[in-house]
Amino acid sequence: MNAQTDVGRKRAFTLSRVDHTGITVSSLQKSLDFWVDVLGFRHLYTWEFGNDAFIENLVDVKGASLSLAMVEGYGHQIELLQYHSPDDRKTIEARASDAGFIHIAMYVDDLDALLERIGEAGWHPVGAPQRVEGGERDGLRLVYVRGPDGVTLEFLQPPVLIGEI
Repeated sequence: MNAQTDVGRKRAFTLSRVDHTGITVSSLQKSLDFWVDVLGFRHLYTWEFGNDAFIENLVDVKGASLSLAMVEGYGHQIELLQYHSPDDRKTIEARASDAGFIHIAMYVDDLDALLERIGEAGWHPVGAPQRVEGGERDGLRLVYVRGPDGVTLEFLQPPVLIGEI
């Protein structure tokens, strides 16, 4: 699917695909342990970026330096970013209702087994798993989970259909 835009006399452009989702983390190693060892993503590479004009101009943060690791799994890449500077970095714990809040949703075949496994890694449900009643997603079980850095993931378990049991 290509999205093309040509509004009035403005230059047209075409979006062709989504490359990755970036997540700022407090510990690159702990995050890699979670994404690779717990969720099964593949670690592609790690890069180091010292403070320079390229990084400062890209992220618009004076004094920024960082380590970056790219992981890939299930048709998507996640870019994990651990900033080493500046010193006034914060951990944001936004609520789902706060503007700017994001989450990544992934399907899982056994939600309860996943919750047990990720709980051991320090990720916990925001609330109890819910089941959709009615509509096109009838029977779907889903839950938001939050990690130590405040990052939220959503996991969805499709309903078990008669004959699959």
